[in-house]
Amino acid sequence: MSTTHPSVEDSHQRGGPSPGALIIGGSRGIGRACALKLAEAGYDIVISYRSRADDATGVIADVEYMGRRGLAVRSDISDEKQVRSLFRESVGFLDMLSSVIINAGVTKDGLIGTMSFESWHKVLRTNLDGAFLCCRESVKRMRRTGGSIVLMSSISGSHASAGQTNYSASKGGINALTRTLAKEAASLGIRVNAVAPGFTETEMVRRMDPKARSELTSKIPMQRMATPLEIANTVRFLAGSEASYITGQVLTLDGGLTL
Repeated sequence: MSTTHPSVEDSHQRGGPSPGALIIGGSRGIGRACALKLAEAGYDIVISYRSRADDATGVIADVEYMGRRGLAVRSDISDEKQVRSLFRESVGFLDMLSSVIINAGVTKDGLIGTMSFESWHKVLRTNLDGAFLCCRESVKRMRRTGGSIVLMSSISGSHASAGQTNYSASKGGINALTRTLAKEAASLGIRVNAVAPGFTETEMVRRMDPKARSELTSKIPMQRMATPLEIANTVRFLAGSEASYITGQVLTLDGGLTL
């Protein structure tokens, strides 16, 4: 039998604990946009980052400027001990851990005929093993309160792209993990969804050769790439009470590219 939990935002409005969100991989790009969008919606924020401390500090400064509490924690999500420590710090800081956004990921593209096992394993270790560890800790921490988990997938998880066997396999795994965990966790009042962006205006994309970028954009029916804010808007929706009956879904945001 499904357990119904009150909206964490409604609980806060009635004088309950402030909702809190943990954004894993929240120091820049889509993760940063998610942190700021959730802070704008009234969440206290914890972000994790792996190496860019200055960027992480800047995000927290922006969160605090918006009137919310913020904390940055350095963590490598491919390391089980560090993931456990991250969640302990997050739960200790936040009034209530109500949403977890799993955004951290890496790429190491190459054709499979020349791809090293380490290149394969590094991507799977961070993108899929790390997501598993974060999901497991999220369920442990939310099992009595309910909440929302949003994973970051990609159109590469369902549509083939040469040179991305490792990345595509990791994101296909994210899609399957999302659907299966949604069934497991529904009775605990925990919703699990994923967002699958197409090409997005991130630092990596901005470094592309202008001609290659133009050719890529021309293939998108909307003739432009997504902004991080557009992805964050969808994450915010899935994390919050407006999406209270949505679980097990992988929402594609690609401007029509995969139609």
